[in-house]
Amino acid sequence: MFQNNKLTKLLNIQYPIIQGGMAGVSEHILVAAVSNAGGIGVIGSGFASPSWLEEEIKQTKELTTKPFGVNLLMQNPNIADLVKVIIKEKVPVVFTGGGNPLPILPYLKQSGIKVVAVVPSVRLASKMEQNGVDAVVVEGMESGGHIGENSTFCLIPQARKVIKNIPLIAAGGIYDGSTFSAAVLLGADGVQIGTRFMASNECQIHENYKKAIIDATDEDVVVVARFTGHPIRAIKNKLSETIKKMEEKSPFPEELNSERFAGNKGSANIDLTPLLCGTCAGGISEIKSCKEIIEEIVNDAQKTIKDTEQFYE
Repeated sequence: MFQNNKLTKLLNIQYPIIQGGMAGVSEHILVAAVSNAGGIGVIGSGFASPSWLEEEIKQTKELTTKPFGVNLLMQNPNIADLVKVIIKEKVPVVFTGGGNPLPILPYLKQSGIKVVAVVPSVRLASKMEQNGVDAVVVEGMESGGHIGENSTFCLIPQARKVIKNIPLIAAGGIYDGSTFSAAVLLGADGVQIGTRFMASNECQIHENYKKAIIDATDEDVVVVARFTGHPIRAIKNKLSETIKKMEEKSPFPEELNSERFAGNKGSANIDLTPLLCGTCAGGISEIKSCKEIIEEIVNDAQKTIKDTEQFYE
């Protein structure tokens, strides 16, 4: 299964499932667990320092011999030094987001590192292919954290029409066999999953954060801080309500440094921390191991696709 899949062949993995590079959340324990389970784990470097990233890469290597990646936030002022660390440590693949990756692309490609661009629009997906990235992730507004304006359901088929030669990966709202199957039927070669892996045994966020995810309904996940230009999707709590009240007063964007919300692991008191989370939280009801999550997705996807075929008989 998946032997001829474009994404599994590109990344040398068993299943076309990528763990989203969530800043401060995707650390070596989670990353290695996903890679060992047949997907590919991704370290979320966010605004981290080069020394932090180097240590995370080394610790990941101690836990897995399988391919793994690093997500680079292009807004990080230390981006040049992070690239040097990645090249030095021979990380197989880099995922980029939060800005233009083209300036660093030649350095990574010359070092034999595959580059996957995470983008919020069809136009940018096409631009990335034209400039030589190895694959693109189109991420819909259903995802957690900072979001775009397009839905995953609409992005995938539109991107499929223009992306011809590289793998197309879907992200946003994907968490089980049904949503995996939907992405594939719409034209994706693989998926990127974040929130579902947060509710895993190996994820290092606080247990109260995990509980908030599995207890959440579709009405508990809200978008705040649109006025900053960096809207955030998160679970409703006292902090989100405070931000909504700020929005009513038409504040300056600088009054809320929302681009720095990533990297939070939660705490015993989760009311005053940003609980970044995707809309799929309403469908997650149990904490499992990464291996169990991936196997469940793959097995349920096979059943879903068979049921879909029977629909047309």
